[in-house]
Amino acid sequence: MIVLNKVGDANAGQVESARKIIRSLNADAKIVETNYSHVQADRILDTGLFDFQKAHEHPMWAKELYGFADHVPETEEYGVSSEVYRARAPFDPAKIVDLLNGEISGVIRAKGHFWVATRPEWVIEFSLAGALSTIKPLGHWWAHVPIERWPSEGSGRAYLEEKWAEPWGDRRQEIVFIGADFDWSTLKQRLDVCLIADAGLETIEVLPDLPDPLPKWQVAGG
Repeated sequence: MIVLNKVGDANAGQVESARKIIRSLNADAKIVETNYSHVQADRILDTGLFDFQKAHEHPMWAKELYGFADHVPETEEYGVSSEVYRARAPFDPAKIVDLLNGEISGVIRAKGHFWVATRPEWVIEFSLAGALSTIKPLGHWWAHVPIERWPSEGSGRAYLEEKWAEPWGDRRQEIVFIGADFDWSTLKQRLDVCLIADAGLETIEVLPDLPDPLPKWQVAGG
């Protein structure tokens, strides 16, 4: 439950923008619009609306990124659009860090994972919420893990078979961008420019040595 206060002090366009920002950050929340914080207590207390498991497992970015069958795109519901960027080739680390840490006009929320040519072992997470963004390691791609440690059955094996594609295995770029009135075509072109897609670049051994602005990472205890 989100209280949107001082709506009387804003014009219609500002109120609509606020609604879109809220929907971009939490698509399922109920919004109460008011002035002077005048809200009946029974509208916001003991509503029983919050479900921790649902909030944890199915945020809007996950619905968009992984395509839940029952999810209605926010473009249809609230005028908030979402796009998923997918690619297999590695990113140039300096170029992608510069893009993700810079201004991405119109994007309010973004989340996903990617990989860079200088660190082919690492799954890297990008998260953006409003003005705050983080880039951090999540772990290793299965393609980096010795084959004897791969799952042999069950959901783990199914994941490997679904996500695997030569020559990079399960390494991939997969980031969802959510916002209002953002230029997806231009953003996609900017992301494409960050890819290293040279002809003949087909194995980890021939990845180029490039400037890498990311901090040094290591496995805990390593």
